[in-house]
Amino acid sequence: MIRNCENNQFLLHSQQPFFVENKNLESLRDEIDRIDSKIVDLLNQRVRAAVEIGRIKNELGVDPYDPAREEQVFEKLGNINSGPLHKDSLRIIYREIISASIALEKNLTIGYLGPEATYTHQAAVNNFGSTLNYRALPDIPDVFQAVESGECDYGVVPIENSTEGAVNRSLDLLVETELTIIAQVFLKVEHSLFSFFPLSEIDEVHSKDQALAQCGDWLRRNLPNARLVPVTSTAEAVKSLNQEKKNAAIAGQLAGRIYQVPSQQDEIQDRKNNVTRFLVVARKFLPKRDGITYRTSLVLSLPDQVGALKGALKTFSDREFNLCKIESRPSRLKTWDYYFFVDFIGHRDDTKVLEVIKELEKTCPFLKVLGSYPEETNPVDSK
Repeated sequence: MIRNCENNQFLLHSQQPFFVENKNLESLRDEIDRIDSKIVDLLNQRVRAAVEIGRIKNELGVDPYDPAREEQVFEKLGNINSGPLHKDSLRIIYREIISASIALEKNLTIGYLGPEATYTHQAAVNNFGSTLNYRALPDIPDVFQAVESGECDYGVVPIENSTEGAVNRSLDLLVETELTIIAQVFLKVEHSLFSFFPLSEIDEVHSKDQALAQCGDWLRRNLPNARLVPVTSTAEAVKSLNQEKKNAAIAGQLAGRIYQVPSQQDEIQDRKNNVTRFLVVARKFLPKRDGITYRTSLVLSLPDQVGALKGALKTFSDREFNLCKIESRPSRLKTWDYYFFVDFIGHRDDTKVLEVIKELEKTCPFLKVLGSYPEETNPVDSK
């Protein structure tokens, strides 16, 4: 009897912390429930205010999507955030809140280089949120055409990669169409090899030409005899795989999950700091907002004379402009004639920018401002 009582006392004593812990858990869960109730109520208040702003914008003929205003919101949130929630997590949360608000204001459609699960698709969702409508398009010219015609409100296209350079098709279409750049998106690219077969049995590797190039060293080491086949997109490469042909595809993890193809090897890109920059294109220029740092992109051609490029660059340096990028591209108008794509910090409506444009127009046979858009203060960490 004594032994049984002792055992019961022992069991009771050993279980006591468990009951205390449960009580604390329930108390914390009740607190979370109360907080959630307040959050939902406040979110609906915020959305109602945003919808009213959208109604006023619509009456004024102003687009509902304003990346500059969103950057202001994200900046303010970062300043008032005392943690422990990380500012990047806060940005992702509010991206979806803003996306849900815009969806209630207007039925927007975002065109992107498809099919579903391409890196461009990921960049589009990262920029606009998951609530809006997305339309996969077969090629970059189709994205531009869909936005020009009004079938899509905005388009997302790749413009350059940190290791492989510019996407020439996008550069050419920025010159040839009347669309303008209103935002940029940075996406860290991590490639995987997908196949229904092990590495030792793979005969061909399919992917976008840039993805194949970004994994060139790995492919030469691990699949030296495999034939490399460029296709229209990384997602299309995965989508086309089957269990009959011993082929593989290079793409991101999202493509493998959507099309249910196993990964044979992850992170096969040659460089770990592999980042692709995407552009958001629209039919209207983005108006300037105070307190935002802007990047402006323009394209120009030069007269056929000694020192022409030096003179054009001096126009910027004289006014102490920070050039972010300069890229040459054949104009395709005549042999050895080039366009120069220039990015710099500033907005097209700034006084100094207007001075630069006016001066360049005196000597440049061709000049076109491609857009002014927010310069991200914290792009993807590529270190």
